[in-house]
Amino acid sequence: MKKLFMIALALMLVFSLAACGGGGTSEVAPPPSPPALELPPLAAVQDPGYDETYEPSEGMSMVTLDGKWGYIDTEGNEVVAPKYDLAADFSGGLATVWLGGKIGVVDKAGKEVVPPTYEAFCGFYEGVAWMKLDGKWGVIDEKGNEVVAPKYDYMKLRFSEGLAGVQQSGKWGFIDKEGNEVVPPKYQDVESFTEGLAGVMLKGKWGFIDKAGSEVVKPKYDAYREFRDGLATVVLNDKWGFIDKAGNEIVKPKYDAMRAFREDRVWVKLNNKCGFLDRKGNEVVPLKYDKANDFSEGRAYVELGGKQGYIDKDGNEVEPLS
Repeated sequence: MKKLFMIALALMLVFSLAACGGGGTSEVAPPPSPPALELPPLAAVQDPGYDETYEPSEGMSMVTLDGKWGYIDTEGNEVVAPKYDLAADFSGGLATVWLGGKIGVVDKAGKEVVPPTYEAFCGFYEGVAWMKLDGKWGVIDEKGNEVVAPKYDYMKLRFSEGLAGVQQSGKWGFIDKEGNEVVPPKYQDVESFTEGLAGVMLKGKWGFIDKAGSEVVKPKYDAYREFRDGLATVVLNDKWGFIDKAGNEIVKPKYDAMRAFREDRVWVKLNNKCGFLDRKGNEVVPLKYDKANDFSEGRAYVELGGKQGYIDKDGNEVEPLS
């Protein structure tokens, strides 16, 4: 019976957390994997006043009594009486609790910062959290105040650089932490901001906008990787290149494959041969190798015609192929 009870609670956790969307998709994220549902280990010394006592997190231990969950401190004092259907470990001074199929949040004093009223809840990050009520998503702060009224159909998991993607009537835009629509919903999809720019999709193509909503790079690419150190990899017609933050094509999409930069060098492949470019797009290592690993501590492993060796960042063979 106890095992069935725990399975039921785990399923409750799955469905409530599965609603938390993630970047990189226009829908909500898939449920967390089963390991994410594992409870902390039982405490070595069990409190005789409870059915089960779990290892503490941030000085608070979950306890169960007659199928209900609560918390005690490290001295064994009951901070939250067992009354919830399910509880989670404390993180950042707060813990998520479930009651009657609804989700809330308690603090270490046992206060319900957020009463169990929401259908789904995504943990606090940068002082705010997404919550779901009557099928719509909004934002609350760590005091439980409603910062953004529940009105959005979907959302991206977290704020990034102060902005978060939201969906309304099938279109995506961005809001700030005060709930202002910085970018009105008009895109097919959006990604998180990095280095002041965010990927946006329109008519099946990707481009970039700045935090004011201006299109810095018109949507024309099939795919991209986010900006890192001022450069972003882009894909067009199955060919790879990279652009700067002004949208200039430092390397026009012409390579069959391209990795991320490592030590100011990027691995590229064309016609089954690979080499390396620098950040200006120069082929500093000619595309002649059958295989090459990324640079590490100034060296890269390469193979050519069945021989192996190492090259430096200028293409010199520091360990000749043999």
